[in-house]
Amino acid sequence: MITYTLTKYYHSRMMPWLNFVVLMLLLSFNHLKTQFTRLDSRDVDIDITGAQMILVMKLTSFAWSCRDGILYNTDRPRFLKELNQFQRSRAILEQPSLISYLGYVFFYASLVTGPSFDYADYERFILTDVFNDVPENKRPGKTRKRKIPKSGKIAALKVVQGVAWAILLLILKRRIKVEYAESNEFIERRSFFFRIFYMLLLSFVLRLKYYTAWLVSEAACIVVGLGYNGYDPVKNKMYWNRVQNVDSWSFELSQNVHNSLEAWNMNTNKWLKNYVYLRTCNLDAKTGKPISGVVPTFLTFLTSAFWHGTMPGYYLTFVAGAIIQTVGKIFRHNLRPIFITKDGKTVSKWKPAYDIVCLFVTQLSFGYITAPFMILEFKRSIALWKTVYFWLHIASFGILFAFNGPYKKSVSSFFHQYFLESSSIELGKKKKEEQISTETKLADLKDNFGSGVDVSDLLKQENESQQTLPSFDNQDELHDNVALPDFDMVEDGIDKISSEFKEWKEEAMKGKQAKELTDQEIESLKKGLQSLQSDMNYYISSLNDMKDKKE
Repeated sequence: MITYTLTKYYHSRMMPWLNFVVLMLLLSFNHLKTQFTRLDSRDVDIDITGAQMILVMKLTSFAWSCRDGILYNTDRPRFLKELNQFQRSRAILEQPSLISYLGYVFFYASLVTGPSFDYADYERFILTDVFNDVPENKRPGKTRKRKIPKSGKIAALKVVQGVAWAILLLILKRRIKVEYAESNEFIERRSFFFRIFYMLLLSFVLRLKYYTAWLVSEAACIVVGLGYNGYDPVKNKMYWNRVQNVDSWSFELSQNVHNSLEAWNMNTNKWLKNYVYLRTCNLDAKTGKPISGVVPTFLTFLTSAFWHGTMPGYYLTFVAGAIIQTVGKIFRHNLRPIFITKDGKTVSKWKPAYDIVCLFVTQLSFGYITAPFMILEFKRSIALWKTVYFWLHIASFGILFAFNGPYKKSVSSFFHQYFLESSSIELGKKKKEEQISTETKLADLKDNFGSGVDVSDLLKQENESQQTLPSFDNQDELHDNVALPDFDMVEDGIDKISSEFKEWKEEAMKGKQAKELTDQEIESLKKGLQSLQSDMNYYISSLNDMKDKKE
């Protein structure tokens, strides 16, 4: 109710931040209450904070989307400049009614364990607008067609996966225990390699309960239709991943930390990116793109840590995770090119071995850094890391020193000398194409300016102008930035444009007669043609006015 009141009556730029701070303080209060009023928080798997964490994501994103909607209605150029495509699509242009708002907040399929989603997705689902692209033959019902397509099989498959992970969790939880990793037998009798591998198994068991909860809750969202994410007519396939929160197989088979995190807790990652990180970044004055810096990164890290809880183990895990992410970038820039080129066309015969090593090292690293996430207490977490001699921290700092210290040039040069190069055939083909293109342009310029003129500078200017052409994210931005050309430049092209427009219209009608286009596609095309025709009439009228004035 605090969020609803703020978004309805307080339209300041600070409104989303005030809402954000209040919600995080309330969540932190309950985290602290859980931490200090229970003797052993490990025995509690679900409490109020789990559902509240989901609500914090939904309510903070709701406030930002309301603010974006206000920006859209009052300052559209800034709306287009400051927000990315994702944020624009989630803007709330009108304050929803209280019943619609509460329906979103307490949506039953994701209330306890998530996944979180934006109000715009919920509204399109409730109004069934999200299903407009479903073909008629894909809609259930013989006489009276339903807009929501069937999704029982897809949802059942998710449930089966969740149950399978749950069964595996019940089997392994009895055999793989944190208590054993803290025992004297583990420390004194087991080898170093056994201990780091055992921590890998502990991390895997920890993930299983999340796989179970997230997959089953995702199935609930799919079976009611919220998970629908569009229809591909080319592949004749429907997508049901709108609220997907985890890709368990991608995580388990990932070869680097970055890809692993992309497949884990996806909706939380989107929330942190779009409603914390990008909201704290400064924008480049020329491009309008966010400039990454220390402050946005630190605030995102701090938010993620506080959102998870106040136990020290969370912070130990996140700091270690940030370190190995940095190391992963170093490996990707300095080690991966030895086995595969950037364009992926040249691959070393040792690439499969490299992939296997990366997969194994990535999983070992997660086993190490998630140990405090399981234990949560500071002393016990450090003691468990001590049993494996802090191997990941030592290795990471050694790599960071090697590639960023006084000998970084020598180290980088050593690896760079083994980099693969694109195949000579591809390079030769590309060079030949560039040469032909240059010769053609030179010939055209000579024809236009005569043989006595040096056209090499003109060609250089042309190439530079092509590289600096502006790009626009959508038609509104394009329309606002493209100026009307001089009459002399386009007078001869009016007839040609009109002719092409006529041919395009005829082709569309042929497609309709041949049943190549659906009725919805025809309607969409008709609206586009009408809009284009209106714009063309406006431009032609403007050009005629210019011609009259010129005469």
